[in-house]
Amino acid sequence: MAGAIAKAVAAALVASVFGAAASSAAAQASAATAASDLSASSAQAATERKNWYNDPFFPLSQDVHDCPLPLGPLMTRAEAEDDAHYRVERGTTCWLAHKCTKPNSYLYDAPIAGAIRAYFKGAAARSLAGTSIWITVQRRFVYAEGCAPASFDRQALQRELEAIPDVEQVFMRVTDTPHGPLPYKTLAAPE
Repeated sequence: MAGAIAKAVAAALVASVFGAAASSAAAQASAATAASDLSASSAQAATERKNWYNDPFFPLSQDVHDCPLPLGPLMTRAEAEDDAHYRVERGTTCWLAHKCTKPNSYLYDAPIAGAIRAYFKGAAARSLAGTSIWITVQRRFVYAEGCAPASFDRQALQRELEAIPDVEQVFMRVTDTPHGPLPYKTLAAPE
């Protein structure tokens, strides 16, 4: 976009120095370039994925270096806009059903994430040796995604996560074959 503005300024300078004929050709070229730059940036923005709602998403462990990074809460702008109504509805349902004291279940996510981090900073961190596990927290749901050896006790991790205050449900999506089919979406394969 900055490049398009610079070219427009250059076209105006050409017009002032060389007259209207040169100005017209330069202006047309500048307009075409600006339209092309705008189209390219719009296409990039449409496919760019980011954490629009600031849902907690962090690594619990990172020992398996070839473990594909989970997609987590990363989504396109269109996906975020499509999800907005449902997030409001799902978030307030908890309070309306008298299952939450806070008016929206997403308000629990940051404290839950903090509690998970604090728990696994201590002795519990040793149980994660040899794993790469990422945590996403959304509306009191905890998603544990990543890679661990077949010998890793997934049920023990699930119990530990379920014991965190205010966690409603835990989803375990952990594989022992990082190069095989994955039980979770990745940035490389978001669909």
